[in-house]
Amino acid sequence: MSVWSRQSPEVRQYLLVTGNYWAFTLTDGALRMLVVLHFHALGYAPMQIAALFLFYEIFGVVTNLLGGYLGARLGLNRTMNIGLGLQVLALLMLAAPTALLTIPWVMVTQALSGIAKDLNKMSAKSSIKLLVPDGQQGTLYQWVALLTGSKNALKGIGFFLGAVLLTLFGFASAVIAMAAVLALIWLASLVLLKKDLGKATAKPKFRELLSKSRAINVLSGARLFLFGARDVWFVVALPVYLSAEFGWDFWQVGGFLAAWVIGYGVVQSLAPAITGRQRGHVPDGRTALTWASALAALPALMAIGLAAAWHVPVVLLGGLMMFGAVFAVNSSLHSYLIVSYAREDGVSLDVGFYYMSNAMGRLLGTVLSGWVFQGYGLATCLWVSCLFVALAAIISSALPRHHAGAGLS
Repeated sequence: MSVWSRQSPEVRQYLLVTGNYWAFTLTDGALRMLVVLHFHALGYAPMQIAALFLFYEIFGVVTNLLGGYLGARLGLNRTMNIGLGLQVLALLMLAAPTALLTIPWVMVTQALSGIAKDLNKMSAKSSIKLLVPDGQQGTLYQWVALLTGSKNALKGIGFFLGAVLLTLFGFASAVIAMAAVLALIWLASLVLLKKDLGKATAKPKFRELLSKSRAINVLSGARLFLFGARDVWFVVALPVYLSAEFGWDFWQVGGFLAAWVIGYGVVQSLAPAITGRQRGHVPDGRTALTWASALAALPALMAIGLAAAWHVPVVLLGGLMMFGAVFAVNSSLHSYLIVSYAREDGVSLDVGFYYMSNAMGRLLGTVLSGWVFQGYGLATCLWVSCLFVALAAIISSALPRHHAGAGLS
């Protein structure tokens, strides 16, 4: 406690926000793996599994738009705590008897989980803007990269945790255990998180939901296709392919996806060093274009390798590790740029609009992941991924080359 008391109020709030985000992310990753593997084992087709997550992504789109508005009016502490509470409810609903776990029931629980996830993420990302002084863009980049990267590393651990819990305890017991732990964290957050964090000085109007910034609009378009490019193979196609074609069990599928996401998160945390912060460089639109262009070739090369049946495990698993590393830098760059571009008063409005596009990309990728994989196979999913990354690169070419406040701290 003495170490805690010696920290500045800003650092203590950052640690609380990050801790909430970490705890939520563990349950989010574990729940995703539990649902995919459990319903695949029950004999659900890839498109049916994708449908289970349809409301998760649809409500994510709506939540990011409205959540930014609510964050500006109510405060980010409240939106974060609402997200934690909704996730507890979603987990408890999945503990229902097996006979009740129909597709509509699971879709409703995933809708609640999607709302919860995006309220939590929007609140965490917006909070950082308010905790770093203006003009310290280097510090801002580092804090955003650390939050984003550590979150994704923990999501990867969550994938593995979900597979382990499913194997050892079964579906219902796993979700009850996660709900109990997250409920304790939620109660602590209600007491400790600063009141009115991120509350706008003037009440925003409902018509202000859509961004008026050209830079944010362009970045949001690039983000949509970037995340569609990942989820078109990642959400349904890859775990089902590994299980069906490679004959992997729950532990192996969960372990590989966990390793992928953990590595992805580690690279995100290191993105400031990778992109040149130590040499005094702060990213701009040119940086985003360069890294998106580098990413576009990887899924195409993997698709060609799969079609030629050339050492399929090496091509697929090795290629996906490379894709994850380059994708991580792209994602971290975007996460920094949106927080940097966003206005400070009512920051959640801009961040919420941006993550609405992120959720739209995930929605598009999720639907295509089931449909394209079921009809045309994994190689076609990778070609769609290549197309989406190319579109993200083209859109990124319109980002500002030098944004305001680019000085390092």
